[in-house]
Amino acid sequence: MVGPFVAHELQAAAAHRAEPVLGNWEVLRAWSEAGAPVLAHIKFDTGMSRQGFRPEEASAVARLAKEHIPRVTGICTHFANVEDVTDHSYADLQIARFTQAIEAFRTEGLSCLRHAASSASSLLLDTSRFDLCRIGISLYGAWPSPVTRVSCLQRRPDQIYLKPALSWHTLITTIKPVCAGEFIGYGCTYRAFRDMMVAVLPVGYFEGYPRIAGEHASYVLIHGQRCPIVGRICMNMMMIDVTHIPDIAVGDMVTLIGSDGKESLSAHDVASWAQTIHYEILARLNPEIPRRLK
Repeated sequence: MVGPFVAHELQAAAAHRAEPVLGNWEVLRAWSEAGAPVLAHIKFDTGMSRQGFRPEEASAVARLAKEHIPRVTGICTHFANVEDVTDHSYADLQIARFTQAIEAFRTEGLSCLRHAASSASSLLLDTSRFDLCRIGISLYGAWPSPVTRVSCLQRRPDQIYLKPALSWHTLITTIKPVCAGEFIGYGCTYRAFRDMMVAVLPVGYFEGYPRIAGEHASYVLIHGQRCPIVGRICMNMMMIDVTHIPDIAVGDMVTLIGSDGKESLSAHDVASWAQTIHYEILARLNPEIPRRLK
């Protein structure tokens, strides 16, 4: 449990054998006084300003934690600025601060697992790996960022290959003609400039496809060809220009993320249209969407 953790969740953590990350005095004291034994990791804020003790508090934290040595599983931190830069001096500073906390624990006789690295730092910084790596987005075959990919391939061109583990598909539910001059979708933001054939897909922002993406030259793939999104993304639907696709039919497969023939669409492409990052696109896919293993 690496996210926010509060004292009243200790009993639940014990019941589920979860190992929470403790990052403030209130929850640390509650943990030390809890009747139920809960294994825990102690977090230090080395430059993220989000969760964790300050490195200069490490000695005091270690003195309290050593009273419960069998229950202290790990010590950790989190990097603030690795994936979007080629200059990793700030990450080096964070590693130095984390090392300060580790040494304070060792001085108090505490030896536990050390972990700091996420996907980007695992790929780029050997010094960040310690005992464990908390791999996230790269576990699913996606690069943390284009900068990470370029930096990594420059350093290790023959060692790293990531293949996306996820593709997103749907089926055409409706095909209808639209005459030149007619509007498509909410707000009348799109006006047909010619006679068109429009396909309706049963996917919208409820399913996790970002509404704003429909306003930035976005498209899907059908029969191996790019088909522009026209009109605003709706709650559960979107409209696609399929005028140029011969033999189009209801039930045909549509690729929202993935490959179709020689064309491909990545989560990063969708994120660029939505003016966000691909982490957000992948994290917001509605859990009710059926998942299938290939």
